[in-house]
Amino acid sequence: MLNYIWASLILIGLLVAGLLGRFTGENGVITSALSMSKTAVMDIALPLAGMMMFWLGVMRLMEKAGLLEFAARALSPIMRRIFPDVPRDHPAMSAMIMNLAANMLGLGNNATPLGLKAMTHLQELNPHKDTASNAMVTFLALNTAAFTLIPMTVINYLSAAGVKGAYQIIVPTIVATACTTLTAILAAKTLQNLPAFRLRPAAPERAVDSMGESASDAAPEENSRMTSRAKLLLTVLLVLFAGGVVLELAAPSVRQGVLDATGMTQVLEAADARAAEAKATAQAAGEEEPDAAAGLIRRLMNGASGVAIPLLLVITMGIALARRVKVYEEFVEGAKEGFAVATRIMPFLVAMLAALAIFRSSGALLLLEHVLTPLLNLVSFPVELLPMALMRPLSGSGSLGILNELLVRNDILEYLKYTAAIMFGSTETTFYVLAVYFGSVSIRNTRHALAAGLTADVVGLMMSVILGRLMFG
Repeated sequence: MLNYIWASLILIGLLVAGLLGRFTGENGVITSALSMSKTAVMDIALPLAGMMMFWLGVMRLMEKAGLLEFAARALSPIMRRIFPDVPRDHPAMSAMIMNLAANMLGLGNNATPLGLKAMTHLQELNPHKDTASNAMVTFLALNTAAFTLIPMTVINYLSAAGVKGAYQIIVPTIVATACTTLTAILAAKTLQNLPAFRLRPAAPERAVDSMGESASDAAPEENSRMTSRAKLLLTVLLVLFAGGVVLELAAPSVRQGVLDATGMTQVLEAADARAAEAKATAQAAGEEEPDAAAGLIRRLMNGASGVAIPLLLVITMGIALARRVKVYEEFVEGAKEGFAVATRIMPFLVAMLAALAIFRSSGALLLLEHVLTPLLNLVSFPVELLPMALMRPLSGSGSLGILNELLVRNDILEYLKYTAAIMFGSTETTFYVLAVYFGSVSIRNTRHALAAGLTADVVGLMMSVILGRLMFG
């Protein structure tokens, strides 16, 4: 499934870029894809390598100090029901607990190295090394559900934008993420039994003939023949792309005529007007000083965020020293694996983020917003929050930018700002999580992981709107 989704993001993006004239230029699809590919390696993977080394070293100390075993025993009754295929005393259990605990405390990117370590241990138990196990899919679904007790990051952004009573989103975020977590577990457990996603027996070893070729290698033609339907789709794709090439080579007036005839001109002008207004509002809000109450809340929340990790380090280091653990040597030993993990995920990050950049910069996301607006009005979903709903599963930085833009706008109701914050805190960048977590262990067949993650995201979006209206509307 992920193969088709990835290809669709690129192909749809390229076709829309041909229509809107966004093949080239500073904001063209190719420039955006190359820029995002660089970002994936230089700004995500390499910094993540340092974080991985640090947290894997800390986890090694926690393991030697007995803290992981203690946490695993405390949560064993719940975890054993959710992950019946994982032995209680296996390192995967304690690593998953640490990752989920970091998510609960709202520690953001600090949870990722712990999750990658858990995936490595789960791969040790996986008999199908290129296919996600049931435990892997469930664990990833729990990460996309992102159950949170203290949404520190979102509270900080609310306070920075001068939104009063930022702490009020704590309870609705807990309720929303509890619903997404239950949905993620139920979706993962239900979908794993469907014929399309059911695990198949391990493939037998391929027979090798006297020439050293397997039976499947000897006749590749039979598996690569295109069906009539595939030929038709390929023809349609090439014709549409040819239309984009014609518009690119023709005079600008030709493309403008097509955009006017299809109504795309009005859509683009409205989008540009919204962007300009949002930018002006953000600049005006940035010049204002937050009130004393907002400053106090922001300071307290920043303090709480800053205390969480040092407290964990003090407890870990203190108990390790008390038990005469060689803390420096063990930390270094645990950190050695960090860079290798970061290197493994680079190709998967580049592939996913480049595809998302093409889809977003082409204008396809903008057109999707326009098409879905009537349906959202029908179900009473605030149109102002549609960009957040569409962007959140795709890009963390993109959805964060949309969140901050909403928070500083003066033309929307206050309850929509709280709702956007709850939405950001109760959903996750599902495609990014899929790429990073499964890429770290070279899983190619993700089975029902995407379906379970997106199902949890949809529930999170719905609950955010409901709770936003109930508490702040």
